[in-house]
Amino acid sequence: MSGLAAAVTAVPTESTQQALGYPSLFLLVLIGALVPVVPTGALVSSAAVVAFHQTAPFSLALVFVTASLAAFCGDAALYWLGRRGMRSHSGSRWLEAIRARAPQERLTQAQDKLAEHGVAVLVLSRLVPAGRIPVMLACLLAKWPLRRFARGNLPACLAWALTYQLIGILGGSLFPEPWEGVVAAIGLTLLAGALPGVWRRVQR
Repeated sequence: MSGLAAAVTAVPTESTQQALGYPSLFLLVLIGALVPVVPTGALVSSAAVVAFHQTAPFSLALVFVTASLAAFCGDAALYWLGRRGMRSHSGSRWLEAIRARAPQERLTQAQDKLAEHGVAVLVLSRLVPAGRIPVMLACLLAKWPLRRFARGNLPACLAWALTYQLIGILGGSLFPEPWEGVVAAIGLTLLAGALPGVWRRVQR
């Protein structure tokens, strides 16, 4: 009986956590890029907290590479699906999903900024909550080829992963226990995501 209790309460080793954690992080961020309902920023911050408390070398670097690559692949896949929908007479459910998440007001702003600043807007769109989809749709309507979008989106994904990883490192450094840092990182991520919407309402 004591052996069973010990097995239940045993904490997975770092190697086990890494073997399960990095593929899970990649898959969840990839899905979050395709279906923008998964809180990918909170996932990256939480993974960074866990990596911060690990003794294995390069844990934080692996979180950064995994999150950046997953976000880049997800964005590229969604953009490719959107381009297919643009070329199709009947469109596609992916294109309709992109359009549904890009209100006309936000789309118009994204188109204006894209025409004025070009690729730099992609970097900012990844850092602004709910800013990625309108800019992606603006790129689709401007008929950017996938290669051009990918070149601009690469630094955007790197900046995005670094930003949320820094939030996780901050949460991990403030608390001795990983779970406390995860809670703090998720709270900071949700707060950062809510602030732009609150600011727009105050301005109105």
